[in-house]
Amino acid sequence: MQKYVNPPASEWTKLLKRPEVSTSDLYDSANSVLEDIRREGDKAVARYSAKYDAYTAHQFEVSADEIELAEEQLSEELKSAIRRAAANIEKFHAAQWHSKTIVETEPGVSCWQKSVPIEKVGLYVPGGTAPLFSTVLMLGIPARIAGCSTIVLCSPPSSNGNINPAILFAAKLAGIKQIFRIGGIQAIGAMAFGTQTVPKVYKIFGPGNRFVTAAKQLVSLKDTAIDMPAGPSEVLIMADETANPAFVAADLLSQAEHGADSQVILLTNSPGLLDATLAEIDKQVKILPRQAGALTALSHSRAFLLPSMEEMMKMSNLYAPEHLILSVRNAAEVAENVVNAGSVFIGHYSPESAGDYASGTNHTLPTHGYARSYSGVNLDSFLRKITFQELSKEGLKNLGPAIELMAEAEMLQAHKNAVTIRLNSLK
Repeated sequence: MQKYVNPPASEWTKLLKRPEVSTSDLYDSANSVLEDIRREGDKAVARYSAKYDAYTAHQFEVSADEIELAEEQLSEELKSAIRRAAANIEKFHAAQWHSKTIVETEPGVSCWQKSVPIEKVGLYVPGGTAPLFSTVLMLGIPARIAGCSTIVLCSPPSSNGNINPAILFAAKLAGIKQIFRIGGIQAIGAMAFGTQTVPKVYKIFGPGNRFVTAAKQLVSLKDTAIDMPAGPSEVLIMADETANPAFVAADLLSQAEHGADSQVILLTNSPGLLDATLAEIDKQVKILPRQAGALTALSHSRAFLLPSMEEMMKMSNLYAPEHLILSVRNAAEVAENVVNAGSVFIGHYSPESAGDYASGTNHTLPTHGYARSYSGVNLDSFLRKITFQELSKEGLKNLGPAIELMAEAEMLQAHKNAVTIRLNSLK
């Protein structure tokens, strides 16, 4: 990690810059695949599955028997852990329902809002070296709670067509019945456009590599909505002298191991904590199976020594991290000053891993500074809000003249007439 001591605020934006990723041909490549899938459907999906995943069979949908077999392949200990995480995720997201409230804005004029599920949603779950079965829970459970009638899951297969059994078990727990062994751009295209096998959906959720991200962004322009812009994983940790350097180093590495394009940031007002943490990182990274990617991520990560907690919070809010860990004294009080973050972990015993797996909060979060304008996935992500209004005769008599004046001022005569003709009928 690169270390900086009290850099001036004028340099913060430059120092906090995310890693550069070349996109020179990314969108052209993704768009070419998407257009083939739009035109050819399953035929193109099969061609690109063979090219990118070495899967040459044309059996895309996972059968119920395969799902049952997957459950048998997992240890009881892992299944118990997944069930426990699922229960916590369900409890937290079910509590996000809002009851309908009818507001009488003035006598005879009633307004209210109703939550309606998005009918068809698509979930993308990465496989490969990091089969993210936890993402199945994070997306599938709130989709089921919301009442989405069609929930489609796509995940890349191995060359023999297998999907990680933990992904299939988690899907069963979440109540997902339509699962397809399709990965990458071709999965996004299949869900966005629909094919002979894969249903078209109205919104696509889930993380992925830069090709998946580019495909999601492209289909969002005119075909289907997406959860949010997403990029490489990141964490920012605010730590003072009360923090445990080994804990802090472990939390930083938990995000660095996601891949070479991840970034981790440490902010501290303690020189001793800074040096001890950097020493712990050097020690802990050597035993990681994913050491190579973590080391590359660390090469463009930063550690800052700042003069005060106030300066640390200002820098954190400027960075707008996906994950923010507050390993400081009076952490709950400090948390009240957080303005920009995807998810916040308060205190020395709240590792980011808890939110990734089992505390109950959602781990699908905005990255690359999008926490300034986007929320993480939650129950509302799977709902639409429809507003209703009802005016009585008395309500229209009271409010109608104001509506007429405003419509006339905007030179929209038909709008005015829609009120006037009713008012005249009441005379």
